Amino acid sequence: MTFMRTTKRYLSILLTALFMLTSMASIQAQAAMIGTGEAVAQQQLSVERAELKSMLDDKAVQDKLASMGVTQDQVEKRIDSLTADELAQFNSQLDQAPAGAGVVGIIVLFLVIFIITDMLCATNVYSFVNCVN
Repeated sequence: MTFMRTTKRYLSILLTALFMLTSMASIQAQAAMIGTGEAVAQQQLSVERAELKSMLDDKAVQDKLASMGVTQDQVEKRIDSLTADELAQFNSQLDQAPAGAGVVGIIVLFLVIFIITDMLCATNVYSFVNCVN
Protein backbone atom coordinates (compact mmCIF):
# COMPACT_ATOMS: atom_id res chain seq x y z
CA MET A 1 0.00 0.00 0.00
CA THR A 2 2.79 2.41 0.83
CA PHE A 3 4.46 1.55 -2.47
CA MET A 4 1.34 2.65 -4.32
CA ARG A 5 1.12 5.92 -2.37
CA THR A 6 4.74 6.85 -2.97
CA THR A 7 4.42 5.99 -6.64
CA LYS A 8 1.31 8.15 -6.97
CA ARG A 9 3.00 10.95 -5.08
CA TYR A 10 6.13 10.95 -7.28
CA LEU A 11 4.02 10.62 -10.42
CA SER A 12 1.82 13.55 -9.43
CA ILE A 13 4.89 15.69 -8.67
CA LEU A 14 6.43 14.76 -12.02
CA LEU A 15 3.23 15.50 -13.95
CA THR A 16 2.79 18.81 -12.14
CA ALA A 17 6.35 19.82 -12.97
CA LEU A 18 5.88 18.84 -16.63
CA PHE A 19 2.62 20.75 -16.82
CA MET A 20 4.24 23.86 -15.38
CA LEU A 21 7.20 23.63 -17.75
CA THR A 22 5.02 23.20 -20.82
CA SER A 23 2.74 26.05 -19.84
CA MET A 24 5.70 28.39 -19.33
CA ALA A 25 7.44 27.34 -22.54
CA SER A 26 4.43 27.69 -24.79
CA ILE A 27 4.83 30.11 -27.66
CA GLN A 28 2.40 32.96 -27.82
CA ALA A 29 0.83 33.38 -31.25
CA GLN A 30 -0.49 36.74 -32.28
CA ALA A 31 -2.88 37.32 -35.11
CA ALA A 32 -3.82 40.56 -36.73
CA MET A 33 -6.24 41.57 -39.40
CA ILE A 34 -4.80 41.97 -42.87
CA GLY A 35 -6.37 44.69 -44.92
CA THR A 36 -7.74 44.03 -48.37
CA GLY A 37 -5.25 46.46 -49.88
CA GLU A 38 -2.31 44.58 -48.38
CA ALA A 39 -3.63 41.23 -49.57
CA VAL A 40 -4.21 42.53 -53.09
CA ALA A 41 -0.77 44.16 -53.21
CA GLN A 42 0.90 40.97 -52.09
CA GLN A 43 -0.99 38.95 -54.69
CA GLN A 44 -0.15 41.51 -57.40
CA LEU A 45 3.52 41.30 -56.45
CA SER A 46 3.56 37.53 -56.88
CA VAL A 47 1.76 37.83 -60.24
CA GLU A 48 4.28 40.41 -61.47
CA ARG A 49 7.18 38.17 -60.42
CA ALA A 50 5.62 35.22 -62.23
CA GLU A 51 5.18 37.31 -65.40
CA LEU A 52 8.78 38.43 -65.24
CA LYS A 53 9.98 34.86 -64.77
CA SER A 54 7.88 33.75 -67.73
CA MET A 55 9.85 36.18 -69.90
CA LEU A 56 12.92 34.08 -69.15
CA ASP A 57 11.44 31.31 -71.28
CA ASP A 58 12.27 33.28 -74.44
CA LYS A 59 15.12 31.65 -76.34
CA ALA A 60 16.82 34.96 -77.17
CA VAL A 61 16.87 35.96 -73.51
CA GLN A 62 18.28 32.59 -72.45
CA ASP A 63 21.00 32.80 -75.11
CA LYS A 64 21.98 36.32 -74.07
CA LEU A 65 22.10 35.40 -70.38
CA ALA A 66 24.17 32.31 -71.18
CA SER A 67 26.62 34.42 -73.20
CA MET A 68 26.98 36.69 -70.15
CA GLY A 69 27.67 33.68 -67.91
CA VAL A 70 24.52 33.96 -65.82
CA THR A 71 22.27 30.99 -65.14
CA GLN A 72 18.49 31.12 -65.16
CA ASP A 73 18.42 30.07 -61.49
CA GLN A 74 20.51 33.10 -60.51
CA VAL A 75 18.13 35.40 -62.36
CA GLU A 76 15.07 33.82 -60.72
CA LYS A 77 16.62 34.23 -57.27
CA ARG A 78 17.31 37.87 -57.98
CA ILE A 79 13.79 38.42 -59.23
CA ASP A 80 12.51 36.93 -55.97
CA SER A 81 14.71 39.34 -54.00
CA LEU A 82 13.32 42.46 -55.71
CA THR A 83 11.25 44.76 -53.58
CA ALA A 84 7.78 45.82 -54.65
CA ASP A 85 9.03 49.27 -55.69
CA GLU A 86 11.87 47.87 -57.80
CA LEU A 87 9.52 45.43 -59.48
CA ALA A 88 6.94 48.14 -60.22
CA GLN A 89 9.66 50.39 -61.66
CA PHE A 90 10.92 47.62 -63.91
CA ASN A 91 7.45 46.73 -65.13
CA SER A 92 6.74 50.38 -65.96
CA GLN A 93 9.97 50.48 -67.98
CA LEU A 94 8.89 47.37 -69.85
CA ASP A 95 5.49 48.90 -70.61
CA GLN A 96 7.11 52.02 -72.04
CA ALA A 97 9.59 50.10 -74.23
CA PRO A 98 8.89 49.73 -77.95
CA ALA A 99 7.42 46.40 -79.07
CA GLY A 100 10.60 45.16 -80.75
CA ALA A 101 12.82 46.13 -77.85
CA GLY A 102 11.27 43.72 -75.36
CA VAL A 103 14.22 41.33 -75.38
CA VAL A 104 16.71 44.15 -75.04
CA GLY A 105 14.64 45.63 -72.21
CA ILE A 106 14.59 42.34 -70.37
CA ILE A 107 18.34 41.96 -70.72
CA VAL A 108 18.89 45.51 -69.51
CA LEU A 109 16.58 44.82 -66.57
CA PHE A 110 18.63 41.81 -65.52
CA LEU A 111 21.83 43.81 -65.82
CA VAL A 112 20.31 46.45 -63.53
CA ILE A 113 19.20 43.73 -61.11
CA PHE A 114 22.73 42.33 -61.04
CA ILE A 115 24.20 45.78 -60.37
CA ILE A 116 21.70 46.44 -57.56
CA THR A 117 22.41 43.10 -55.89
CA ASP A 118 26.16 43.74 -56.22
CA MET A 119 25.74 47.13 -54.57
CA LEU A 120 23.76 45.52 -51.73
CA CYS A 121 26.59 42.97 -51.22
CA ALA A 122 24.26 40.08 -52.06
CA THR A 123 26.39 39.00 -55.03
CA ASN A 124 29.71 39.72 -56.66
CA VAL A 125 29.05 39.47 -60.41
CA TYR A 126 30.71 42.69 -61.56
CA SER A 127 34.13 43.58 -60.24
CA PHE A 128 33.67 47.29 -61.01
CA VAL A 129 30.64 47.63 -58.68
CA ASN A 130 31.58 48.35 -55.09
CA CYS A 131 29.53 47.25 -52.11
CA VAL A 132 27.74 50.09 -50.30
CA ASN A 133 28.45 48.68 -46.85
